[in-house]
Amino acid sequence: MKADEGAIGILGGVGPYAGLDLMRKIFNMTEAHSDQEHLPVIQFSLSGKIIDRTRFLLGDTEENPGEAIGEIMVRLARAGATVIGVPCNTAHSPRIMDVALARLQKEAPEVRFVHMIDAVMTAIHEMLPAARRIGVLSTKGTYATGLYQDALAKAGFSAVFPDADGRDRVQEAISNSQYGIKAQSNPVSPEARNILSDEAKKLVEQGAEGIILGCTEIPLALTEKSLHGVPLIDATNILARALILAFAPEKLKRS
Repeated sequence: MKADEGAIGILGGVGPYAGLDLMRKIFNMTEAHSDQEHLPVIQFSLSGKIIDRTRFLLGDTEENPGEAIGEIMVRLARAGATVIGVPCNTAHSPRIMDVALARLQKEAPEVRFVHMIDAVMTAIHEMLPAARRIGVLSTKGTYATGLYQDALAKAGFSAVFPDADGRDRVQEAISNSQYGIKAQSNPVSPEARNILSDEAKKLVEQGAEGIILGCTEIPLALTEKSLHGVPLIDATNILARALILAFAPEKLKRS
């Protein structure tokens, strides 16, 4: 596709700063030397319309956020998006995303959806071809649905997660109303970062050879490329690259 046809669509608001982070990473990865050489990007950040994904997956609400996500993706398509990405790992759980994609396929079948989890699996094979054990920091909703467990197993890896207490701590680092990243994103609180760093260290001690930042809030806290001696695998960064490749591969910065 030519860069002057259509646009990259970002379904933001899941959470809001994660969508902003994805847009920033798209710009950073685009080969451009002027404003006019950047790729067209449309973002709809409509947080109030999308119920918390983890609450749904854990059974705390019957309202499926996939309905709203599908509706917003159709709105992105009507606004001109021809390639769409969703910067939320938990939203890729089939119970949510299958509903959303059914709506998109029905109303805008010409639009291409870039699946973040699939892109992450491809990237791990490229980044860590000899690895076997991959750690994951994620929401409790992502863990409960087996999203990364299944994807990693199909890709030939074994998944390493925090224990039950650690998963609670990671969820608090994301969602706590006082110090969690969703409540305090710019800057992230030291408490949230310390929790995530501690849990990452435990994954390395369990043999993780790389760690997926499996919630798009987590890269806002752990911004380095490696931690405790292993690479951090930023799903948002990977999605940004995949969206550029899907929309205008010639515009991907090669450095």
